[in-house]
Amino acid sequence: MPATSSASATPPTPGVELAALLADRELGLRALTGAGERAPAVAVHAVHASEMADPSPYLLGGELLLTAGAQLEADADAYVARLVAAGAAALGFGVAPVYEEVPPELAAACARHGLPLLEVPPRTPFTAVARTVWRLMAEARTRELRRVTEAQQSLAAAAARPDPVPALLRRLAATLGGHATLLPAGGQAPGRDTGQGTGQAATRHAGRDLPPEAAGALAALLTRVGAPGGPATATDAAAGWQLTAYPLGGEGQVLGVAVPDRTPGDHAITAIAAVLLTLLTTHRPAGTEAGALTRLLLGGSPAEALGPGPWHVVHARGTGDPQTLAAALGTVLVDARGEEVRLLAEREPGPLPGWRLGVSAPAGPGALAGAEAQARRALRRAEAARAPLARHTAGGLDALLDPAEALTHARELLAPLAPEQVRTLRAWLAHHGSWDRTAAALGVHRNTVRQRVARCTALLGRDLDDPDTRMELWFALRTLDRQDNSPVT
Repeated sequence: MPATSSASATPPTPGVELAALLADRELGLRALTGAGERAPAVAVHAVHASEMADPSPYLLGGELLLTAGAQLEADADAYVARLVAAGAAALGFGVAPVYEEVPPELAAACARHGLPLLEVPPRTPFTAVARTVWRLMAEARTRELRRVTEAQQSLAAAAARPDPVPALLRRLAATLGGHATLLPAGGQAPGRDTGQGTGQAATRHAGRDLPPEAAGALAALLTRVGAPGGPATATDAAAGWQLTAYPLGGEGQVLGVAVPDRTPGDHAITAIAAVLLTLLTTHRPAGTEAGALTRLLLGGSPAEALGPGPWHVVHARGTGDPQTLAAALGTVLVDARGEEVRLLAEREPGPLPGWRLGVSAPAGPGALAGAEAQARRALRRAEAARAPLARHTAGGLDALLDPAEALTHARELLAPLAPEQVRTLRAWLAHHGSWDRTAAALGVHRNTVRQRVARCTALLGRDLDDPDTRMELWFALRTLDRQDNSPVT
């Protein structure tokens, strides 16, 4: 059965192949019996050092576990079996501190269970292995981001050609080193066509030919995603090919891609192509994004330039590429000039890895200013709670208060506090007075949080353990958050 997943255009950090670690002469690592054949194909995503008799509860999967065997059990087979069950990528054994050589029974157990085993020489600290892994991961991440950026430019250039759809499909297939199919709404995907179709009624293909089994699986995937109520994306694998399908524009069109080996940036590149194909092929009124920008440049207003919507304003903070974030949200309307990325999307966003999002309520073109304030406040709530996404919520007690009186009271109440104290108080209240969670959200020590909250107590002259006080302060902070020009942030 194909697996479904939500769309994300931010490429994850690639893992480091064991072959790269073994090739580093400074480390001097050596693959032992039973590991050498598998080592080049194994990817390491983290490093964890432990001398526990059973470190498996502390593994997330993909780790290179480093140990000197200080508490190695007599039953090496059970030890290795637990590591494999926990998803460990490989085991690195440091010789000399406890053992003069890797215990033969451990090597035999790793060979039986297929767990790569590396010998770490006495001169190589475990920290050096970890630093090398992080360095190689950072280099791979940079290469992948550069690849995505170059692909974005080449796809945009293909979309500007006289016959943009086939040009874009050819460029996508070439960039991925695989196959691309565009299935029209209500179309069929029986296999490779002859290229004689016309307009959007023809299924288009580009790139490498697929074996029959993979072509059939991709056709089934396209049909499934294109059906009413189908998933946002779907993946499958057949005959050694990795298959993915993406719906375009909500009108039944589907983009399918097939690659022999999926890399972390492939999804980001395909998401960019999906946005461009949506703009090129979806039937839209004269209110498309390109038309909107043209009318604004010619002196129109936002309400006149945009379609009726509804629109969602999104404020985002993260470490990824804003353009790939926009591609994941299905929009080209993105402003990445400030600390926060601002976007305008017709599709309601969901959580995306690597980003914190604040999302406004649905709004028409004439209400975008208010929607932006909603998105800004929602992002602050998401950051305070360390949540991947927060949406604007209306109504409640806020609707019963006079806005001007509430603002005056809030400013008077919080006037004794400095901006950093206000930020700490907001996070502390958002985490229900938890010192540890507040410290983690702010990136400071828990004692720092205690000191700041104690200072807030003294400056405000209020008992912060009183629930009435906490409620009043929370409403005051929310009132200030709603003011775009508030001096306290």
